[in-house]
Amino acid sequence: MKTIVSVSIGSSLRNHRVETEILGEKYTIERIGTDGNINKAIELIKELDGKVDAFGLGGIDLYLTGADRKFMIKEAIPIVKAASKTPIVDGSGLKNTLEKSVIEFLNGQKIINFSNKKVLLVCAIDRYKMAEAFINLGCNTILGDLIFALGIPIPIKSLRVFRRVVNVLLPVVSRLPYDVLYPTGQKQDSQVGNNKFEKYYYDADIIAGDFLYIKKYLPLDLFGKIIITNTITKEDVEMLKNRGVSMLVTTTPEFDGRSFGTNVMEAVLLAASGKKAEQLTPQDYIGLIKKINFLPRIEYLN
Repeated sequence: MKTIVSVSIGSSLRNHRVETEILGEKYTIERIGTDGNINKAIELIKELDGKVDAFGLGGIDLYLTGADRKFMIKEAIPIVKAASKTPIVDGSGLKNTLEKSVIEFLNGQKIINFSNKKVLLVCAIDRYKMAEAFINLGCNTILGDLIFALGIPIPIKSLRVFRRVVNVLLPVVSRLPYDVLYPTGQKQDSQVGNNKFEKYYYDADIIAGDFLYIKKYLPLDLFGKIIITNTITKEDVEMLKNRGVSMLVTTTPEFDGRSFGTNVMEAVLLAASGKKAEQLTPQDYIGLIKKINFLPRIEYLN
């Protein structure tokens, strides 16, 4: 049996554990939140180091990545260094392969016709390939990085402008405390956010990206909207259904009502590959996804 543990600085209320079978081998997959406590995350990784097959790093990324530049997040460094025996991944390798292919799959299977759809991608800084996929399929796409990460009401409407913005901001933003940029700890539990940016939701046909960013300013009325995301709990699904969402797509598969984050699924693929993390290429990820037959979760809620 292989054991995968995602250690997250997010809320412990979102913890989950499942047992499943992948390629004929049993896996235990668990997400453990530390409620924003980085020191607790470090101690947990040290305790489990060498006892599990792969770690996922949750609630914080190792890098902030633009189109062609990346900067290490200062607060993530000691967390990653706590693992000296067991490999640890943050999901970035999978985001740039799986999520792009999911958008192309949905379009190719005629599940969603993306042509001329209005898309709000709440944050493209770690989902650049997803942004490319939307734009290549003819979507009118707003990139909400300034809105959702920094609270600045300026939508970015092209990849050219996005690249200019991130090249200027990344060196500065990567040094900020991570909880300034992203909901951590108990901030992840709120079901009702500040709705001051609700107009961007209302103008969109499709709302995509990290679910905690989506939830940050989520309005009560989402009638007819399509949500494309991951890291969804049963409670999240019920909330979206009650608010009128028509379709929910998670880019990662469902396990016992829960869609884990990309960091978890990247750790699963790493353990299944038998390779070291630095050896895995985008082609390796694509091959493993096809071999395991990871399919997106698609639910018609209303």
